[in-house]
Amino acid sequence: MGFWETIWDWFWFFLMVFAFVAYLWVLISIVVDLFRDHTLNGWLKALWIVCLVFFPFITGLIYIIARGRGMAERSARQQQEYQEYSKDYIRQVSFASPADEIAKAQALRDQGVITDGEFDALKNKALGGKY
Repeated sequence: MGFWETIWDWFWFFLMVFAFVAYLWVLISIVVDLFRDHTLNGWLKALWIVCLVFFPFITGLIYIIARGRGMAERSARQQQEYQEYSKDYIRQVSFASPADEIAKAQALRDQGVITDGEFDALKNKALGGKY
């Protein structure tokens, strides 16, 4: 009888793979959080890393119990910073200003590239569709 002959062999194999991947995910999250935390000095970060290397399961459990709330707060703060950065970037690369967009559309209309209807549509879009 081989290893892959029953459905339970497959079930236990995939359960163990899932548990191992989840375990690695937790360890990586802890290391990322250690380097994200600016309140710990370098020696304490190094101590946590050494403990994670030699006693990964118990160190991971202690870290999550002792620093889990701070870990969640740092993660939420980082997510908020990413969102603010994304919004600022989108504002920079989107429309410069309604007046600039209307001036560009006017230049295109004067060159005969667009019609008066297309100019009006671009102007309405630049003004936020209010007019």
